[in-house]
Amino acid sequence: MLVNVPGPWSPLLGRLALSEVPYTNPILAPLFVVIVIVGIALVAGITYYGKWTYLWKEWFTTVDHKKLGVMYIILGLVMLFRGFIDGLMMRTQQLLGDGPGDNGMKVMGAIHGYLTPFHFGQIYSAHGLIMILLAATPLLVGIMNIIVPLQIGARDMAYPYLNALGLWITAAAVVLIMASLFLGDFSHNGWFGYAPIFELSYSPGVGVDYWIWTLELVALGTTLGSINFLATVVKMRAPGMTWSRLPVFTWSAVSANIIALTSFPCLQVALALVGADRYLGTHFFTAGFGGNLMLYTNLFWLWGHPEVYFVILPAFGMLSEIIPAFSEKPIFGYTAMVLATFAIAGVSWIVWLHHFFTMGMGPYVSTEFSVATMLVGIPTGVKVFNWAFTMYKGRITMSAAMLWAVGALFLLLIGGLTGMMLSIPAINYMVHNSVFVVAHFHMMLLCIVYAVFGAVIFWFPKVFGFRLSEYWGKMMFWLFTAGTALVFFPMFMLGFMGETRRLDWPFNPQWAGWFAVQEIGIAVYCLSVLAFVWMLYVSIRDRVRNRVHSCDAWNTSRSLEWLTDTPVPFYNFAMVPHVNARDEAAWRREHGLEGTRPDHFKAIHMPNNTGIAVYIGAMTFLVGFGLTWRIWWLTVAALVAAVLLMIYRSAKGDPGYIISAEEMERLDRESRERMLGNTQSEPIRGGYHGGTATAYSPLKSEQTGTPPSSRDSF
Repeated sequence: MLVNVPGPWSPLLGRLALSEVPYTNPILAPLFVVIVIVGIALVAGITYYGKWTYLWKEWFTTVDHKKLGVMYIILGLVMLFRGFIDGLMMRTQQLLGDGPGDNGMKVMGAIHGYLTPFHFGQIYSAHGLIMILLAATPLLVGIMNIIVPLQIGARDMAYPYLNALGLWITAAAVVLIMASLFLGDFSHNGWFGYAPIFELSYSPGVGVDYWIWTLELVALGTTLGSINFLATVVKMRAPGMTWSRLPVFTWSAVSANIIALTSFPCLQVALALVGADRYLGTHFFTAGFGGNLMLYTNLFWLWGHPEVYFVILPAFGMLSEIIPAFSEKPIFGYTAMVLATFAIAGVSWIVWLHHFFTMGMGPYVSTEFSVATMLVGIPTGVKVFNWAFTMYKGRITMSAAMLWAVGALFLLLIGGLTGMMLSIPAINYMVHNSVFVVAHFHMMLLCIVYAVFGAVIFWFPKVFGFRLSEYWGKMMFWLFTAGTALVFFPMFMLGFMGETRRLDWPFNPQWAGWFAVQEIGIAVYCLSVLAFVWMLYVSIRDRVRNRVHSCDAWNTSRSLEWLTDTPVPFYNFAMVPHVNARDEAAWRREHGLEGTRPDHFKAIHMPNNTGIAVYIGAMTFLVGFGLTWRIWWLTVAALVAAVLLMIYRSAKGDPGYIISAEEMERLDRESRERMLGNTQSEPIRGGYHGGTATAYSPLKSEQTGTPPSSRDSF
């Protein structure tokens, strides 16, 4: 039985009414106008240049893992910017609202600062949710999407259509949370939700409903993606790509997606129960009606803490590719790195109760989870030492990508050491609800951001065929690092001084100096954003000069993705290569085989593009929107349409299309000519064969001897 909600409701629009549009809000109303103007300009520009067909055929309906990965990354960057703006607003509110008697601007009816506590709570909640699930996760999934199939020698993901579906469902979640800016409110009770505050009697607005369905959509899209990644790595490895030769980044993707596949269902169940409480009147989390609010907290953090490792492990994998490439050495302790990755993934499941040290769960349980949390430090320490030993006596090039990687190591050290402090219950009791904890997990999340920026610079030429500007990449790094130091080191101090989390008005005037330093740090962060935009501009402007004329953009790369052309053609490899060594690109470079081309070609099968994933993504947004506003006809209609589309797609299937051997030879020749430009030279023939062919030419095998399969086994 559906629960009646307070306030007006109509069968046609549910709870949606004109009064829900915040047109009197002095921040949101101008922002809405700006977005509408930019949107109209964008549509007009695309229409004027006649690019709608191109965008639809080449991008929106694509199932190519590289293009889907690029769209994931764009989605993540947009949400990273949105989350940054939220952070800027929070820091500014705390600065303006500092001290008794200092009432700030009061432009929005605030007693202190310029935001009301309710508005501040929404921004706080949205910032956390966006940064973790709609910025970091799409960025990491995007990079995994691009790189994992290339690193294992696959033509695409195991399920290309499912891959597109995951992207568009994630995009639906992004649109839903952005809609909350201009229609109604967003949840104000934290990104993780407090039981029973999210129950209808305590939060009767639509904010919690936006939160529920946004999270549900993200969880669904990520779960679909994790199935796809695991199937791809298990089933689509090239000949010779044994488990002991998988690049560390691919191993980290495997471990992260095992976490995702097993943890996201916990989140979905928890949210479904919250939804049942709000929509059906059940009381799973209402103590006064037989429910248990700790049930939600356990279910949420049962997902929430493995989620931390779901996002950090791929970042570790990126560092494991960047550091060896710019140290000109193989990764130190490959086996230890892989085992450490899975050790971290395993321990991630037995540490969630350290979020409850202050809830009086007894010394025995506290000790057990304290020790479990400390155990994470062992494999993480192994990784840090292995990265350091990889650099030791290496020919290090401090390129922009390497700077970001080294910066990530420093943040990991700070975040790891403060994490060890928090794993001690006695210390945790003192600082648990302070901004010290906030500073700690920002160190870990920024470690991910550093790794992602390093990875984007590192792999950018492989996708687009030209390098990003080194100068502006380094400039952005130093500005970003200065901003990090100015914002979060004061936050550690404020935590020790007693500032609790989610304060819209810091009441202690002695904190004012630190808030001013943080605001300066935010300003420096803004400069780093400008440096990033400028880096993209000058790199695209000078793309001809920065063009890469070889498969390996850095000449020191090591894994399989650097064997194919730059940029990577849509079929990835003209012929699927045989893998002879763990660091195949380095092995071929050492043996003079890096320029080899196929001596014959075979016909290949490729999937067709499809718009059904876009349509289903749109339907999932409508389902979420309809549920949020209780527009039942829209919810049912969109759900039925989504199911019918799935049935239609399943019945129709995708026969794909065949590229003949002759066509492949022509495409390969043209790809090579585009890559080499005016530097073209006669290729070495008799190189890697494809399909089921598994060896170099006999001539090359005799010259180079037996492939070093014995040295790279576990």
